[in-house]
Amino acid sequence: MDAAVSLRSVSKSFHGNPVVSDLTLDIPRGAFFSILGASGSGKSTTLRLIAGFEPPDSGAISVCGQPISTDHPPFAGPVNMVFQNYALFPHLTAGENVAFGLRMQGINRADRDRAALAMLALVRLDHLASRLPSQLSGGQQQRVALARALATNPEIVLLDEPLGALDLRLRREMQHELRDLQQSRNLTFIYVTHDQEEALGMSSRLTIMDHGRIIQTGSPHDLYLRPASRFAAAFLGDNNFLAGTLAGSDSDSWLVSAEGLGFRVPRGQGAPSSITLAIRPEHLHASGSPGLSAIVFLPARVTSTVFSGASTRVSLLLPSGTSLTALVDSTRPAPEPGTIIAPWCRPESVWPIPDPPSNP
Repeated sequence: MDAAVSLRSVSKSFHGNPVVSDLTLDIPRGAFFSILGASGSGKSTTLRLIAGFEPPDSGAISVCGQPISTDHPPFAGPVNMVFQNYALFPHLTAGENVAFGLRMQGINRADRDRAALAMLALVRLDHLASRLPSQLSGGQQQRVALARALATNPEIVLLDEPLGALDLRLRREMQHELRDLQQSRNLTFIYVTHDQEEALGMSSRLTIMDHGRIIQTGSPHDLYLRPASRFAAAFLGDNNFLAGTLAGSDSDSWLVSAEGLGFRVPRGQGAPSSITLAIRPEHLHASGSPGLSAIVFLPARVTSTVFSGASTRVSLLLPSGTSLTALVDSTRPAPEPGTIIAPWCRPESVWPIPDPPSNP
């Protein structure tokens, strides 16, 4: 893999408290790579280590094949950053903010003004080049910060939760714009976020962090549908978990007993004594007719329903006392609370997580 950024056994502590621990990671060139985690997971510190704002306590970091150090920080080369608060100079116009990096590089005024205007045109703000940041909306300030980061032609752009201060409609609009811009210019974006929807919708690859360690890295599709641990399965979206016991196996699958049913699931390495089964709520059906190959659960009682527009969230209670959640498309009638139904799913919707799971 041609890596834009490589980290090898990188650790960082503050006041004796480990924030990043033995982190090894390769970020491919041209990727929209997201680092996803809760507050305190170490994701922003990882970004600052890549940016060169913090030195690692141990380990090595290379950018575009070149080791970084205090003598050769990445921001002196192919890396630029968009901060969460945008960090625009309040006394400079939008055009002057965008041109600032070019000014520091010694580019003459005519050339840097021309380049700044071109960057503002790229984010559709060239008509606001003479305005101060205080005269711009949050979304416009975000675009100016992005144009400033792109003006020096970096190969890698670091983004530290740049959409967190925007309202939902504008945040979704900017998600599409950032993704289109990254793809059209074939840049490497390294994007830190705690927002699962952002990470899934924007990334070509992503990593989940917790307590300074990487939990899992892969495509959004793989992390969502094939979580490697219970923590990953619970952190990225909602999941139903069934406690299962190993009842047998063959060359490529395990037979797992759970809730009085037998599940044949893909086999990994080793032979665990127990397996947790994960089923996404959107894959568990509380209406419709199951096919011949469907897995049909014992009759469950509907305890509550919550309408959310696109779907209705149906809470179920199995005879064993296990709670399940199913999503019913809003175009279909949802069962009423108190109704007894037999929820079902397709065999391929069941994903095994060998115990012991990785707990937060």
